[in-house]
This record gives sequence, C-alpha cells and structure tokens, in this order.
Amino acid sequence: MLVPFFFCLRDGGVKVSVTELLVLLEALQRGLADNSVDDFYYLARTALVKDESQLDRFDRIFAAYYRGAEDSLSDLFAEVPEDWLRRQAELHLSEEEKAQIESLGGFEALMEALRERLEDQEDRHEGGNRWIGTAGTSPFGAYGYNPEGVRIGQSGSRHRSAVKVWDQRAYRNLDDSLELGTRNIKIALRRLRKFAREGAADQLDLNATIDSTARNGGLLDLRLVPERHNAVKVLLCLDIGGSMDDHVRVCEELFSAARSEFKHLEYFYFHNCVYESMWKDNRRRHTEKTPTLDLVHTYGPDYKLVFVGDATMSPYEIVYPGGSVEHWNDEPGALWLQRLLDTYPKAIWLNPEPEERWRFTPSIKLINEMMGERMFPLTLAGLDEGMRALR
Repeated sequence: MLVPFFFCLRDGGVKVSVTELLVLLEALQRGLADNSVDDFYYLARTALVKDESQLDRFDRIFAAYYRGAEDSLSDLFAEVPEDWLRRQAELHLSEEEKAQIESLGGFEALMEALRERLEDQEDRHEGGNRWIGTAGTSPFGAYGYNPEGVRIGQSGSRHRSAVKVWDQRAYRNLDDSLELGTRNIKIALRRLRKFAREGAADQLDLNATIDSTARNGGLLDLRLVPERHNAVKVLLCLDIGGSMDDHVRVCEELFSAARSEFKHLEYFYFHNCVYESMWKDNRRRHTEKTPTLDLVHTYGPDYKLVFVGDATMSPYEIVYPGGSVEHWNDEPGALWLQRLLDTYPKAIWLNPEPEERWRFTPSIKLINEMMGERMFPLTLAGLDEGMRALR
C-alpha cells in the first residue's frame, strides 16, 4: 500500500524521494506507528515532507488516498449542501438544559452516526436533535449545542467542544496557491540566509563554558560569543501609490517580514518606475529625496536588490525622458533601472499582480525583459523561486 501512496504524493506535487520512503518503511518495521492511523499519519508526514509549505498538500493527498482505501468511510466526506447550514437561528441553552444533552458515546460512534445521517437526510433541518442542520442539539451542524459533535459550516468556535471541524485544515494557510501572510513570507525569506556572529560578545556559549569550567578545576569560567545574525544584505525598493493601492496589505506584510528576517535591510520607495531619486518617507517624498546615484555609491554590490511593484504603467514612463506621471525626468526610467541592475547583479522583481495578467500589460513585459526574466509573482511559490534566484 505504501508504494502506490508514494506515487500519489509525487503525482500530487509533494517532493518525496525513495530514500524518505525507505526511512518510513524502517520506522514502520520498528513499530513506531503502533497500528494506529493517527500515528501512521504523523509518522508519514514527518518522514516524507521536507518543506512545511507542502504540509497542506500532503494532508489532502493522504485524506483522498486513505479515504478511497476504506470504503466504509467514503460517504463520510460527502459534500454537505449549503442550504442545510443556513444560519437562520442560533441555539442558546441554560446550563441545566446543556447537562441533559448526552454525547453519542465516543469518536467511533460519532463518525458512524454522521455517515448514517448523510445517507438518510434529504433536506434542510433547523433545530431538533438528530439531523445535520442549525440551531439544534444534534451533534452535527452549526450554531447549536452538543457536548461532543462535528462542527460543519459554522464561522468560528462557540462552545469549543467540537470533536471535528469540517471546514478547517491546520496547514491550509501554507499552501503555495493561497494568499501570503507575514508568517508565510518569513518562511520563504528564510531561504536567503547566511549566518554570522557580529558585534559584542554578550551571549553565553554554554558548551564552551562547560568545557572551560571543567578544565579550570570546577571554577566557573563564563564564555561569551557575539549574537548570531543573518548576514545577507538586502536593498528593498517598493513601488507606492496609484495602482499599488490595491496591494498595500500584502506589501506591508512583506515589509514587516523582511525587517524581522534581515538585520542588514535598506528600503526606499518609488512610484511606477525608478528614476533619478527615491525616498524613505512618503509623507515627505517631495522634500526629502535620496538621489539614486547615492544609493549606488552607498550600498555595495554585495547587496541583494529586490523590487516590489505591479509594473503597471504607461510604457512611456519606462522608455521616454519626461515620461514620469509626477515630474519631468531628464533620463528615461529604463536607464536608471539598468544602472541599478549593473551595480547589483543579484536582483529580482516581485509583482503582486496575478501572473496570468502579465502578458496583457506591455509595461510588465518590458520590465520583465529588462530584469532578464527575473520577475516573480508575489505568492508563496513565487517568493520561494525569487529567493532561490538571489542566492
């Protein structure tokens, strides 16, 4: 059974190797799963999944494969019609009334009862103590009460007594296809790490202290080391305003994650395309600007250059003098972009616009060509690819 499951994982996009399959087989031979499906699930996930962004993908493949292997549970995961769960009422019970409601007698009985309800139920129910619905004392549904039930189609927890939650997966927010969050971005940025110890020696080196104390006849001899930091240097250039207003949230999350991950982070703002100056404070961008040439002369070529912008503008803003929508630029934006790329060979462009729209926007195609096809979508998968390109 493990070999077909192994190929299902690979077909589903989980990067699993034969070596990891052999590790899982050895662990099973040593009895680590203890004949339990739950134990096997955690053991298989530990042995086979190397990248936590693929945990949700593994969960779905595991569920689909072993659901098919056990026909008795096949109906358990059927789709529950949405109209059965419409919220038209919400049940509120006193403590005495709650005490009178009994559970079905454990997980096995609960799952078997749910399978039977799905086979027999034909329409929506509200209230009551048996069918899947709302505002009742049945173990199945939403906005009711039962001391041991399956929560289905309810927004958030109310009594915190559900045995199973139908529409929640623990790792869904880590899937490559979903929206980014600050935690997800941090996970992707960790590919760009190069640790070094810098600064004053103010952290305890426990191993060295123990060794030195032992060699010193038991007299305490503290050994300190500098703090360990990510030594990678990043120059972050963020497009702001105009069409980028639609992407403020995700850019804020990226900015927040980058500031926590990189000690050596410098950031500047621009609008649409880079020109002869950028700025650090949008409230004072007309009065406090930093010449782009100063950036080139201040931050060395060991910096990784990251542009963040939708690259959506008139092509004139890129290729013509005076093309900027906000000021008269004596030199075209393409020239300034090329100067930056000549200085910083490790450079990428992260675009929050969906990738399927890129080919319909001439300015995106133009910027991507200038970047040497190093433009990546601002998704978890795209960010992961971008970090690989910067290494």
